Amino acid sequence: MFTGLIETTGLVSALTAVPGGQRLRIETLLAADLTIGDSVATNGVCLTVIERDDTCWSADVSPETLRVTALGALGVGAAVNLERSLAVGSRLGGHFVQGHVDGTGRIESVADEGDFHRVRVSFPPRLAPYFIEKGSVAVDGISLTVASLDAATFDVQIIPHTWTATTLGLATPGTLVNLECDMVGKYVLRGVSLGVTHA
Repeated sequence: MFTGLIETTGLVSALTAVPGGQRLRIETLLAADLTIGDSVATNGVCLTVIERDDTCWSADVSPETLRVTALGALGVGAAVNLERSLAVGSRLGGHFVQGHVDGTGRIESVADEGDFHRVRVSFPPRLAPYFIEKGSVAVDGISLTVASLDAATFDVQIIPHTWTATTLGLATPGTLVNLECDMVGKYVLRGVSLGVTHA
């Protein structure tokens, strides 16, 4: 479980094919604090540390993860958002993020609004029921609030800190991003679809 509050960013230092999938190696100062088996949200995707040293860590990315996320579009040198899993007793800042991506979206526009930025993201039609205005969404692992919404896109307002501390500051129209809809909303909709009205 994660919060969507990015700890730091890293750089993809190597991509290696493995049978059916890919091994991802990431250079980051965070590597020195990791241990084998740790979970790290990488652009919002929960990955498991399988190798590490003081400067880099590696994870295997499964075929399913490559299919449903934007990790397969990364190249060597790409920047990624990183967050270690939530520790019991920690303060919860953003919102509950599982690291289980629901689908990919696309940056449609980036507009300056003084020191702030407004980013418009398109999403697959099947995700439309999970978005509400002022609700939460994780974009490449970043906990954000839906500022406005229509049938195929939503806007998020980015504060200066988030713009400089995450990969959003590098986003341009056409950039693929990982989307994870709010977990609570998904469970509510699933319950409604099954006709669950009480415990």
